[in-house]
This record gives sequence, structure tokens and C-alpha cells, in this order.
Amino acid sequence: MTPELRTERLEFLPYRPEHEDVFVELLRDEEVCRWMGQDLVPEPQIREVFRAILTDIYPQGRFDVWGLWLAGRYIGHAEVKPTGNVEGHELVTALAPGYWGQGLGGEAVRGLLRHAAENLGLTEAYGMVGAENTASLAMCHRLGFRHLRDVVGDDGSVTKLLVIPTAEGGSEGVSRTAVEATARTPAPGVGTTDGPVPAGARGAGGVTGSPGATGTAQAASDEDHLAEVAGGEDLAGATIGEGLAGAATGEGLAGAASAGEAG
Repeated sequence: MTPELRTERLEFLPYRPEHEDVFVELLRDEEVCRWMGQDLVPEPQIREVFRAILTDIYPQGRFDVWGLWLAGRYIGHAEVKPTGNVEGHELVTALAPGYWGQGLGGEAVRGLLRHAAENLGLTEAYGMVGAENTASLAMCHRLGFRHLRDVVGDDGSVTKLLVIPTAEGGSEGVSRTAVEATARTPAPGVGTTDGPVPAGARGAGGVTGSPGATGTAQAASDEDHLAEVAGGEDLAGATIGEGLAGAATGEGLAGAASAGEAG
């Protein structure tokens, strides 16, 4: 069961049926999609992904997926999920553009690292950041990520595969990360779908999640873009490219994005 997490300013809350519209808004933002390395996905497909989270990902405990909330407002998306690129788990985060540049991306990533270490028993985590996303790469470097190799897409795009010890980034800047199990009742649904991967289909940015201006995900902005995970400090989005839409197939919701915020 995906737990609730709390950092100094953020709440990581498992999605509920009433969150569908804000989730769709985030993933329909052009900037968010651009930093996630993918084209805009039709709204019906994004809705299928969201419903798969409730009817497949959560009930089967496939991996952890959250909505990010700041003072009661939805501001982004986060995941920790197994990656097919390496033997390990990726971090995924995407922030809405209105929240870039505030250090929230880095805070989100550190919260995920803390969870990965203390609750999942992981000693390291991975992220994917587009080579052109210099702000996110800089943030990842500050957090302690190390470059492993370049991943070249069919279209010639280059994504950086990064790794970090969970203890290195998770303790920094997160003085109180309370982890609380949530009693969540999955929404009724028809099961999983094999839809497209809305966020991060091409794997251009995992750590930084590219949130958009309306509360979507944007990965490249200022210093906090890990990658949204997806910016400087927005590690968010640290997945590899199967994510968001991958969620319907079990590969991760926002995994494909970069990270979102520039801090």
C-alpha cells in the first residue's frame, strides 16, 4: 500500500478518484510534455492511465505513486518504481510550472530518496534526464547523482541515466519526513489498460518531471529541475521514460518525464 509521506512543505498523497481532473491537467500541459520528452497524449488516454493507478497499480501494490500537495493545492506527481533500464528503481517527479524555482523539486526528490531507503530498503535509486535539460542535470549533480551512461532514443534524442545512493540525497534538507500508512479504498474500475505512456514516453527526463503552467509537470526550469524529475532540485521525474502512461502497463506513471522545477 502506497503510504502518505510528508516533508517540510509537501504532502505525498495516494491518488483518489476526485483527483482525476488535476492529474489530467498536469499531463496535458505542453511544457510538461516537452520536458518529459513526449508529444501531447489525447486526454482519454491520460484518463485511462489515472484509472489504472486506482484499479491496477494500487490494488496490486505494483509500485508507489502519489500526487504532490502544497498547502492543500495539487502541484505535481511523484513515483518510485522498478525500471527496465537497469536492475533497480527510478524516481519520478513532475511539478506544475507555477511552482518551479522554489526548491520544491529538490525537496520532493529527497523525500522519495528517504522513502526508498527507510521503507523500501533500497540503497540506490536511478533517474533519467534529457541531455538538453541543463538545469535539471545541475540539480542532480548538487543532490549527488552520478552519470552512468547515455541512452539514445530512436529519434536521436539523448537521455542521461543517473544513479544516487539513497542515503546521500534522502537525508539532506528533509528534517521531518513522516511516513504514514493510508487506508485507501481503491476506486471501482474495469482493470488495467495498455494505454500509451503519457508522461515520459520517450524517456527523456525522469527525474525532473516537466510540469506545465497549469499544474502540470515541467521538468526543466531553473535550478530545481532534476531532470521533474523530473530540475536543479527537482529530481522529480527521475525515471526513465516509461512512466506516466506506463502506469497503465505497470511501468510507471510519470516515469518518462524529467523533473520539474528549478529551484
